[in-house]
Amino acid sequence: MPRDVAGLIEGYHRFRNEDWEQEKAEWETLSKGQKPKVLVIACSDSRVDPTQIFDAKPGELFVIRNVANLVPPFETGGGYHGVSAALEFAVTQLKVGEILIMGHASCGGCAAALSQGFKDAEKGAGGFVADWISLLDEAREKVVAEKGTGAEAQTAIEWEGIRSSIKNLRTFPFVKEREDAGELKLRGAWFGIAEGQLRVMQDGEGAFEPA
Repeated sequence: MPRDVAGLIEGYHRFRNEDWEQEKAEWETLSKGQKPKVLVIACSDSRVDPTQIFDAKPGELFVIRNVANLVPPFETGGGYHGVSAALEFAVTQLKVGEILIMGHASCGGCAAALSQGFKDAEKGAGGFVADWISLLDEAREKVVAEKGTGAEAQTAIEWEGIRSSIKNLRTFPFVKEREDAGELKLRGAWFGIAEGQLRVMQDGEGAFEPA
């Protein structure tokens, strides 16, 4: 059952007295810096936690989470570029060797892109979401043309969104440079919540196969 903040504080005390105490030496090492090998760009959805799904320990993953696990294209115009800043830090400063875009089933952001439910909405009433998921407009056009807008299309846009984000990653010069040098690999994956199954994007056509 979901917990409120008071419940989270209780969880912190359990963590502090048990897990942290047992791994005190590791936490001491982590306090001096981080050296993750993988950047995971995942959805903000509360059901899809990369550290849990990959059974990762603190310090193993550098994680960016946002609506529909999207990467915008490289741009230097106005506004705040939170995803781009975190991506830049992971690639140029932490020198991660792999970037994994991880989508998931029943993604609300992808569903909104597919239905256009927030189209023309005011900011604060869906407008911020609509602006962000417009990154999926091209993917939506392709999916609707091939699959329509039903259940099959939902999964299709989740997969196409992952491919789109990988494409956008390559518009960042510092990403492309390290990938071309063989120092960085770009990968995609999709998690089926109901089945607990991870599918990994294959090279070539970008099909998603069970891990």
